[in-house]
Amino acid sequence: MKGLLPFCRGLYTLSNPQARRKAGVVCSQCGFCGTVSNRKPQPRFGLLFDIDGVLVRGRMPIPAAKKAFQKLVNSRGQFVVPVVFVTNAGNCLRQKKADQMSHVLGVPITMDQIIMSHSPLRMFKKYHDKCVLVSGQGPVLDIAKNLGFENVVSIDMLRESFPLLDMVDHNRRPKLPSAAVGHLPNVEAVILFGEPIRWETHLQLIVDVLLTHGNLSGAHHSPTRAHLPLLACNMDLLWMAEAQSPRFGHGTFLVCLENIYKKITGRDLKYEALMGKPSELTYHFAEYLIRGQAIERQWKHPVTSLYAIGDNLMTDIYGANLYNRYLEERVKGRSHKAVTKMAATTTTTTATASPQEGELDHPWAGELALPSATSCKSLLVCTGVYNPSTEAASSSSSSSSANQHIRENVFHGHRDFRFDPELVEPDHVVLDVNEAIDLIFHKENFVP
Repeated sequence: MKGLLPFCRGLYTLSNPQARRKAGVVCSQCGFCGTVSNRKPQPRFGLLFDIDGVLVRGRMPIPAAKKAFQKLVNSRGQFVVPVVFVTNAGNCLRQKKADQMSHVLGVPITMDQIIMSHSPLRMFKKYHDKCVLVSGQGPVLDIAKNLGFENVVSIDMLRESFPLLDMVDHNRRPKLPSAAVGHLPNVEAVILFGEPIRWETHLQLIVDVLLTHGNLSGAHHSPTRAHLPLLACNMDLLWMAEAQSPRFGHGTFLVCLENIYKKITGRDLKYEALMGKPSELTYHFAEYLIRGQAIERQWKHPVTSLYAIGDNLMTDIYGANLYNRYLEERVKGRSHKAVTKMAATTTTTTATASPQEGELDHPWAGELALPSATSCKSLLVCTGVYNPSTEAASSSSSSSSANQHIRENVFHGHRDFRFDPELVEPDHVVLDVNEAIDLIFHKENFVP
């Protein structure tokens, strides 16, 4: 049942012998004597956690997060279920994010459990040897090289080589007439990691690169041919930090770039790929990591169910439901390409939710293989971007009124993802991540 969560905590006691046997907590011979089995329960499900608004707000941990994760590890600090953190953040390396989460949650997290919005770029190998311009903040050059890109140029490098191009801030203009001083190679593709610090500089130089086809020594060309390949990570319009209201995310920067480009050229900006939530590719990559954890722990049962916990209807819930739709269509036997076309945009490009169509089958089938999961259920928490009043979030409120409130929201998703009310309707709404774990354990009859 979709909507607010009407459940009693007493239901978590598994009184049914068959359920207790499935969870591995009763005698396997009679099912009634209550003898605890030596056989450890093996999960058939995996957990996908958003970070901002679910586990932390800015640098402050959400109190329910630590309590939830105490239920997910055993006495040796090992996870009792496969866990992956799926964040649209992209301003640091995976190891740094893993260290941050280990500190916040008090449990050991490895970088193989972290998916940043840019993580799927590892599969775009045809760009790894090209000269790519990267935009964002943090160690963008290190991030790009860690992902496999060999020839990387930053916005700062362009600005230093072409000092006459960045003119919005009068205080940063050259004091004396100057010409181009650098000998950078022509840019062959543009990668947007996340929101930059000086938006006016990044917007100006990215548009310059697109309109000169990577040669900043020349003037703008009329857009008679397709612009350079553009790959963007993180489509969040808004995200939740310490402030009372959501803050601008990289999706807001993309809105600016798209509208400036169209105002200048009269044409739509085209993306080679959009990565991060709600991209189907990101969830497929997460399922791949979940599967790998199960294999590493030598759990015999395949992971057939995924649960995605997030705070943002337009990214976390939309993405989980989109991937669930993909999994359901796979079960029905449809071809991979047909499903991808259904899930992708209907406006500008069929590559918005995944790599270029010609490449589509190869990264997934070759590097990730087909998923073992058959469902991906979405759980919305009320501690982040979605934060209704206490009354609306309580179990006394009706599910229909909560869903009506969700459906009436303005669509904050990316331009290239069509709005479908069913995709922003969570399977469950819970107060926080701790209640989400309780609910999932109950639904799976899982007692660690």
